[in-house]
Amino acid sequence: MLAALRRVAGMAVTLVVASFIIFAAMYAAPGDPVTFLIGNPENLTPERIAAVRAEYHLDQPLLVQYWLWLSGALGGDLGTSFQYHQPVADIMASRMPATLALVAYAAVLFTVVGIGLGVWAAVRRGRATDSAIVGATTLAASFPSFVVGILLVSFFSVQLGWFPVTGAGDGFLDGLHHLTLPAIALSVGALAIVSRVTRQSMVEQFDSEHVEAARSTGMGGAAVVVRHVLRNAWGPIVTMVALVIASLLAGTVVVESVFGISGIGSLLVDAINTHDFPVVQAVLLYMVVAYMIVTTVVDLLLPLLDPRIGNRVKTS
Repeated sequence: MLAALRRVAGMAVTLVVASFIIFAAMYAAPGDPVTFLIGNPENLTPERIAAVRAEYHLDQPLLVQYWLWLSGALGGDLGTSFQYHQPVADIMASRMPATLALVAYAAVLFTVVGIGLGVWAAVRRGRATDSAIVGATTLAASFPSFVVGILLVSFFSVQLGWFPVTGAGDGFLDGLHHLTLPAIALSVGALAIVSRVTRQSMVEQFDSEHVEAARSTGMGGAAVVVRHVLRNAWGPIVTMVALVIASLLAGTVVVESVFGISGIGSLLVDAINTHDFPVVQAVLLYMVVAYMIVTTVVDLLLPLLDPRIGNRVKTS
């Protein structure tokens, strides 16, 4: 109970500090949003500038602006977009499904393939298969996602015509068709990380005493892997998968831009280019909250997967 309260208090403090940094950073950035809000340079009169600053509370001290923004955000009001003149919450709600679908698709790919390759490499450790998987995943991790995306579009979309070049599609099957290449581009680097962590975690378990004891009883190789090696290796694997998913929720900017997907990432790029501060602040806040939620869920799930972790938490 005490650990849970400390966790909640820590999350609250982290969220407040992160939200202030996000808010203050926007107003430290070069450029005046008033210029964009007024638009036509001929309307940049002192009276018009003063009216716009008052309308958007830009004439208030920074702490007052922060409090107005934070209190509104806690109530679900993320402000009004300077560019679209619509509630930021509505804009994000319209863009969120594409990003979540892309991240979910990529998460399935890098989790299944990454863990599968890691298990295969660990079981065949020291052999040619192990070296090939380690070498291939190291090479995959060295390619930026936008390079992978461009290569995929060039070959599978332009030359072969198997997949659409841009868009997120409509409906489940059409969405899968449109998001296959973006999800692959997003998951290549992630599956390399998950594969390496899975392999390393399993290799450490292979060398442990309880695995040697299981083997001495005559237990078969597959049973040892499932009951003793993989079961005790889940902690680092699940943690890494969750951290990668959390990073993807904030890292779809490049892939969405390459594939022309109207998601949160592309919204952030447009907002930065147009000094649309309310949208930038809201998107960055979403990224922080998403990361905190994912990591918290993992902390709650790990003791269920590995009772040893739960015992350590209780005694701490």
